[in-house]
Amino acid sequence: MFSKSKINEPGPKADGSTPSTPDAPASSAAPAVPPRSTDFKASAPKAKPPASTLSADLHITGNLKTTGDIQVEGTVEGDIRAHLLTIGETATIKGEVIADDVVVNGRIVGRVRGLKVRLTSTARVEGDIIHKTIAIESGAHFEGSVQRQDDPLNTKGASKIPTGSTAPKTE
Repeated sequence: MFSKSKINEPGPKADGSTPSTPDAPASSAAPAVPPRSTDFKASAPKAKPPASTLSADLHITGNLKTTGDIQVEGTVEGDIRAHLLTIGETATIKGEVIADDVVVNGRIVGRVRGLKVRLTSTARVEGDIIHKTIAIESGAHFEGSVQRQDDPLNTKGASKIPTGSTAPKTE
């Protein structure tokens, strides 16, 4: 009986809304579940996980690799590869940094490779920067060379590009 009345209730509800008290709780409970599961499925792929944070009291020896975002406040002795890498003011990195987007507020000793590299006024970089676009704020300290490449994330092409660019200049 319950299933028969439930089958009959959505038909009139879909055509027109009938404000009767017994039908309202049964019909509101049934449609409430599918929209929640539909909303959950729709929002699950869109949700971006928050950046992984390495706190100021953390010291890591080894390489880090992720497709997500990392915010470093501590010390890392090793290479870091990420999508978005933010180096905090208290952070020190000793190794190569490779990311699509690099924001340096702290200290890096090593090579920096990124599509977009930004050195803020508190940045201290000792090493080469290979980038597609770069921004250096007034007050940033930098010792090394800066090289623009269309694909700075490709580590194999880095040694080939300077050689190829030198040959046409000599002709």
